Amino acid sequence: MPAKTVNTLILGAGAAGLMAAAHAGPDTLVIDHARNPGEKIRISGGGRCNFTNLHTGPENFLSENPHFAKSALSRYTQWDFIDLVERHQIAWHEKTLGQLFCDRSAKDIIAMLLAEMAPAELWLQTEVTEIRKAGDTFTATLSREGQTTTVAARNLIVATGGKSIPKMGATGLAYQIAAQFGHRVTETRPALVPLTFDGPAKDAFAALSGTAADARISCNGTQFHEAILFTHRGLSGPAVLQISSYWHEGDSLAVQLRPDLNLFDHLRTRRSEAGAKAVQTILAELLPKKLAQHLAAEMQLSGNMADQTDIALRNLADHLTRWELTPTSSEGYRTAEVTLGGVATDRISSKTMQSQLVPGLYFIGEALDVTGWLGGYNFQWAWSSGVAAGRAIATAQA
Repeated sequence: MPAKTVNTLILGAGAAGLMAAAHAGPDTLVIDHARNPGEKIRISGGGRCNFTNLHTGPENFLSENPHFAKSALSRYTQWDFIDLVERHQIAWHEKTLGQLFCDRSAKDIIAMLLAEMAPAELWLQTEVTEIRKAGDTFTATLSREGQTTTVAARNLIVATGGKSIPKMGATGLAYQIAAQFGHRVTETRPALVPLTFDGPAKDAFAALSGTAADARISCNGTQFHEAILFTHRGLSGPAVLQISSYWHEGDSLAVQLRPDLNLFDHLRTRRSEAGAKAVQTILAELLPKKLAQHLAAEMQLSGNMADQTDIALRNLADHLTRWELTPTSSEGYRTAEVTLGGVATDRISSKTMQSQLVPGLYFIGEALDVTGWLGGYNFQWAWSSGVAAGRAIATAQA
């Protein structure tokens, strides 16, 4: 006989799993191998948790099926989650581009979710060793407190996330379970991740490490206008993390520095105003000093502004607005904020997150092939997909 029988067993006490538990009904058990629930919530947003984005919509997500996320996102929106946060009297603020953060601590979001999921039960430091199904019942074999135990459940929600940040225990368990029950898994790779370079570019960027600049960065038909940050291994910063989801090995990036200016017109104006100044000096007015020095050396700039022809200024402006860079790789799952790809959505209900192959089996959150932009979108997908699954189970149980 199983040690415990529940209506719903949720694998994963992260954002999606805790949210599903809050809606699935009282006869629910959540398990996780970690010491504490919501670890990715705790470290997110510099400890303040970028818990949603005011501008959340299906267009902010990547998936083999770009329409899949529409239903869940429309039925539990960013405004619904903000209402929940405010009911728990958690103070929050908006940063750039609609990103919402806790005023105090990400731990407030975790405490809120734990309060919301009561009276569901939570088992931590619990490993899954086997999942099987017979008839209408799933049976999970677990390792807990040095002992093997089994749990039987009518419903199984897989909320174990992807492969990103393995030092926090991330694994491919969701993909193994999906494959076991006949679901396809799309190609997965690190996303929202810094990009790395080799050779001279790596050495040059290492010398610029810590320097940030405003830029518009483009790759494969998509562009983002935010900050880029030079690191000892290559490039990071919001714009780079965003574009990394669209970049594949071998692709080049097009970087437009100072996208707020018509640089050619600006340089011509500065030539007439400050012709005696060195070109590098004028460049340092536009860009961080270290970056200006690097680009001046790269372009072999010399002489004063008055010496520069329109053609020379056009070439300089073109270089600054069409700077082409080819990363070698990314920093991988070690630092990736999310995993791109996952359990294919073609045999998953977009309304309930339930498998169309195995009744009672649900996949939610990052485990699915739905990946959001940087800025709170992935948390909103966790909330929306978790609510979809939880409510579907509660409705069927009623």
